[in-house]
Amino acid sequence: MLILPEPYYTLIATFAPVVSKRIWQQVQVLVMGVILAPGKRTVTSVLRIMGLSDDHHFQNYHRVLNRATWSSLDVSHRLLTVLLQTFAPSGPVVIGLDDTIERRRGAKIKAKGIYRDPVRSSRSHCVKTSGLRWLSLMLLVPIPWAKRVWALPFLTALAPSERYYAGSPRTPKKLTDWGRQMLMQVRRWLPTRSLIAVADSTFAAIALLSDMQHLAKPVTMVTRFRLDAALYEPAPERQPGQKGRPRVKGARLPTLAQVLRQSTTIWQRVTIKDWYGEGRREVEIVSATAVWYHAGLPPVPIRWVLIRDPKGKFKPQALLCTDVTVTPVQILEWFIMRWRLEVTLEESRAHLGVETQRQWSDLAIARTTPALLGLFSLVTLLAHQSASGGTLPVRQAAWYAKPLPTFSDALAVVRRQLWHSMSLQTSPSETDMEKVPRFLLTRFADALCYVT
Repeated sequence: MLILPEPYYTLIATFAPVVSKRIWQQVQVLVMGVILAPGKRTVTSVLRIMGLSDDHHFQNYHRVLNRATWSSLDVSHRLLTVLLQTFAPSGPVVIGLDDTIERRRGAKIKAKGIYRDPVRSSRSHCVKTSGLRWLSLMLLVPIPWAKRVWALPFLTALAPSERYYAGSPRTPKKLTDWGRQMLMQVRRWLPTRSLIAVADSTFAAIALLSDMQHLAKPVTMVTRFRLDAALYEPAPERQPGQKGRPRVKGARLPTLAQVLRQSTTIWQRVTIKDWYGEGRREVEIVSATAVWYHAGLPPVPIRWVLIRDPKGKFKPQALLCTDVTVTPVQILEWFIMRWRLEVTLEESRAHLGVETQRQWSDLAIARTTPALLGLFSLVTLLAHQSASGGTLPVRQAAWYAKPLPTFSDALAVVRRQLWHSMSLQTSPSETDMEKVPRFLLTRFADALCYVT
């Protein structure tokens, strides 16, 4: 029987109402096994690390993913609720929106497509890869014992390519359509909280920004902005008796590329506390409000921010925010948090086995990768339960000074707690020795000998 530490079981039991009592035990085994297993995160590797390689009913664990009835959306809602209660009980909720490619091959994987590989590609060289495209929402919050902002995934959706809809009556959905649907879902979950969504230039689309602005409680969007966008002054007030349709924009304003080249532009020098994890950085900014407009689309009032490095170490870049009352420094600090999304995705591949699972069922594929990304957040919550005095032990070496814990340290703490809960008993005669059951020692040896 699986025995978990009391704080861990209390946290994991939050998700018990999502599944039936019949499969709840299997769900716990899968979750704990994925945390403990090294290398590939297949169901078989999970069963081996949990000592269930001789279980003749192993198919029951596969059925949790490819057949059982439970709602991934309900799991996401509960995970977000626990994350907010733990790390952000009040104040604005900052979330990151980003897509990633899971490199998968196989004739039975229907939703795979051919995409540009953002890791291997550059500005001058494009590398394409076959796989699944996922769009993920992550909560951007400071972790007390890590002393930095982490991106914690809580909602991930499969966004197939246009080829997936060929021969189907369904209309292909763009990445911005998926983003709109996911953001509106979070708004329904959090009707009273201020919501700030940080994304890259893919989501700097007028239609999406307008939809987020016209919600009953708007979602503030912060994205990277193009330098050649058409900007205008607000539409002048309509005069009494004026004929014709109401104007939607005023006079044309210079583009941000022109503002960047103008010698009359007044730059303000500010200091950012944490510039992409490199510490304090002094940059120059200029900001103003405008209306972004394109023919056939609704006008969107925005605040734009133009950033440049006085030392010329990086190219100038532009940001936009749909809340014109926000200060430029706050916009810049929100957007800088976005780099943590890439860190989370990379650590999920390195430590949680994303891209190593082997499901072929459509339902299992749609459930497994979001579950593995959500496991990043669950491990963070479990490590937070184990933080002693607001700190975590950090793995050190003579050749590597590591001042702050990372996700690998959090995962190690959780693994240690789980192993200690599995029948490790102190010897009654000698307190400095521990009795390790033979079956547990066999599992340790098996895990070490077959690790890849």
